[in-house]
Amino acid sequence: MLEIACFEMTSAEIALQSMADRIEFCENLDLGGTTPNLYEFLHLKRHYQKPVYVMIRPKGGPFYYTDAEFLEMKNSIIIFKEGGADGFVFGILDAHNEIDKARNQELRELAGDTPCTFHRAFDRTSNLDQSIKTLISLGFTTVLTSGGEKSALEGKEVLKALIEKYATKIEILIGGGVRSENLQQIKEFTGGTSFHSSAICKYDTFATENEIKELKQLSY
Repeated sequence: MLEIACFEMTSAEIALQSMADRIEFCENLDLGGTTPNLYEFLHLKRHYQKPVYVMIRPKGGPFYYTDAEFLEMKNSIIIFKEGGADGFVFGILDAHNEIDKARNQELRELAGDTPCTFHRAFDRTSNLDQSIKTLISLGFTTVLTSGGEKSALEGKEVLKALIEKYATKIEILIGGGVRSENLQQIKEFTGGTSFHSSAICKYDTFATENEIKELKQLSY
């Protein structure tokens, strides 16, 4: 499974016409991804068939939110769900960088049957083994992770352990610097089957169809 992270419309349209299985749609690459524009999302849903997962994140920076920001997240889930979102991507931590069970549960319940991915806020937590158990109990279908390190290549040992223990209970989506030049190595070492990449090559601004094709072929 190959998911392409798309931070603007050009990359999104390239990815939705490519060999990718689905996209994660957001904006503000420099902030690591925030909630996208509703009307751009609706345009993608009208013109393309592949699944579009929507990032629900009102700001960049820490994954700890004020009451007003949390309300914004709840409203976003309601609006994008009505618009036909195929999945949601979010993650709320408490002031100690641990998973906020109550708030994540609220968002999960608002999402209903729509699949939810807990994003790389997971990698900020102190005990990934305990955190992934929490996500499974909360009903998340997927966790996006680099194994607690800056990149998936650096976190490959932890990713391998997580996959061996939990891959039958939750989709472990490997992300963090994943590109065609390292996917084979990451896949062989970890045993992973799900990969997440922006497919933006060095010196490029947008995802490229050729990079997506190479990633997809290597992910088999």
